[in-house]
Amino acid sequence: MSLVPTMAHGDHVASEDRVPEVIGGRRSGAARFFRRLPVRILILAVLVIEIYPLIWLVIGSFKTQSEFLNDPFWSLPSSLQWSNYSEAWTTGNIALYMRNSVVAVLPALAFTIIFGTAAGFALQVMVWKGRGFVLLLFLAGIMIPGQMILLPLFTIYFQIGLTGTLWPLIITYTASALPLTVFMMATYFRAVPRAVFEAAAIDGASVLRSFVSIGFPMVRNAVFTVALVQFFFMWNDLLVALTFTNSTDKRTIQVGLLNFTGEFGATQYGPLFAAICINVFLLLGIYLVLNKRIMTGLAGGAVKG
Repeated sequence: MSLVPTMAHGDHVASEDRVPEVIGGRRSGAARFFRRLPVRILILAVLVIEIYPLIWLVIGSFKTQSEFLNDPFWSLPSSLQWSNYSEAWTTGNIALYMRNSVVAVLPALAFTIIFGTAAGFALQVMVWKGRGFVLLLFLAGIMIPGQMILLPLFTIYFQIGLTGTLWPLIITYTASALPLTVFMMATYFRAVPRAVFEAAAIDGASVLRSFVSIGFPMVRNAVFTVALVQFFFMWNDLLVALTFTNSTDKRTIQVGLLNFTGEFGATQYGPLFAAICINVFLLLGIYLVLNKRIMTGLAGGAVKG
């Protein structure tokens, strides 16, 4: 009989002890919330700054010309003008400009990855006299402003008859991207254990075989990363493409958007915004797909020591 009041008294004491703990937990949670509130506000502001231009761009792609000229910029379109996209694709020649960009960027990107990876392998893995000086020369290439070489390059391309083609873009993109690519690939090769290449040499593998069968596969995740960065640099280029494309049928996507006009020479804002949407969301999709593949490869293909 005496056990019942004892248990009841113990429960009462325990419940009294838990009340301050709950109150203290609520206070610490509230303090933690207000401590993190400025960071959350900052993140929200950054998201608004990043997302609002995309929303405004999409809304503008469905407006008519009169709505652009007469209505406030924050107003919504009265109806969705899907014809802006078809006009941008056909009348605006976006399909032609995108094809020119693909023809100019993909070969330059392939040359950059092949030559840059091979040079990084030679400068970091192979042992030969003067490789440090050569690496410094590549680093010096990063420091040269691209604007300084445009006029000499234009003169050379004109003298050898390459103007009027996309070859000036391919050559210039490759030469401009090689210094940074070589430096980054040499850095990635530095993280690969040299014992792997020494073991391959002992087994009789040649330098070319070591590069193709061992070196390149071990840095393939870095190759995807460098290729993604260089692809966006080349695709978004305006200065080089504007300098070396002297005809309408050779314009890239960025030059085409800069000179986007309608049927009578006036700027058609609806089709222009639609063309920009096509370009932006195409690049965004490519980034999301390749970035997911890169992160998956980095997590699953790490070198184990």
